Amino acid sequence: MNTSSSTIDYLPLLLQMIVAGGFVVFTLFVTHILMPRLKSKKKDANFECGIEVQGNARFPVSIRYFMTAILFVLFDVEVIFFYPYAVNFNKLELEGLLAVIMFVAFFLIGFFYVYKKGALEWEK
Repeated sequence: MNTSSSTIDYLPLLLQMIVAGGFVVFTLFVTHILMPRLKSKKKDANFECGIEVQGNARFPVSIRYFMTAILFVLFDVEVIFFYPYAVNFNKLELEGLLAVIMFVAFFLIGFFYVYKKGALEWEK
C-alpha cells in the first residue's frame, strides 16, 4: 500500500476544512469590525419577542405543558423509528415483528400515562 497516495486522498477534505474554518474566522472578524457600536438605555433593556416586560418571569408552569411535550416526543420518536422498520419489513421476519410489537407497547404505556394525567383534555 502506497502511503503517499492515501494521504493525497485526504487533501480535498483538508482543503475543505481549511476553507470552512477560514470562512468562520473571516466572518467573525469582519462582523466585529463592521458592527454598529451604538448604546442606549432602550437598546440594553430586556425584552421578549418585542413585548414589554410585565411582572416576574419566574412563575409556575402548568403540568399540561410538560404532558403535551411528552406526548409530542412519544409520537415523534415513534414515527421516526417506524420508517426503518417499514423499509426492512421483509428481512426482519418474526423477530422483527416481535421487536416492533414490544416497541409499540412501550409507547402505548407512555400514551396511557399521558392520557390518565389528562394531557389530552383541553380547557374550553
